[in-house]
Amino acid sequence: MAKMIKPLGARVLVKLAESTEVKKGGIIIPDAAKEKPVEGTVVAIGKKRDEDGKEIPFDVAINDTVLLPKYGGTEVKLDDGKEYQLVRDEDLLGVIVK
Repeated sequence: MAKMIKPLGARVLVKLAESTEVKKGGIIIPDAAKEKPVEGTVVAIGKKRDEDGKEIPFDVAINDTVLLPKYGGTEVKLDDGKEYQLVRDEDLLGVIVK
């Protein structure tokens, strides 16, 4: 059975987008030189509360494609072998509208 993470507080779990290995011209980029992906898909959200304990809705929803900061958050690798990033909702840069 695969593990899943339920974010606590005002955090969001994002599945990172796959980075491409081959650029124009057929050059293969080694893993160490690849840029970190800056977008991903929201797979889980925590609960955001105000000072009185009332729940506040998030600006993002599950399955939204979001822009992430290049650095920050916590990288997580689950049993499915995919990479995820756990970030605070305020650190998300935007939602990609398709």
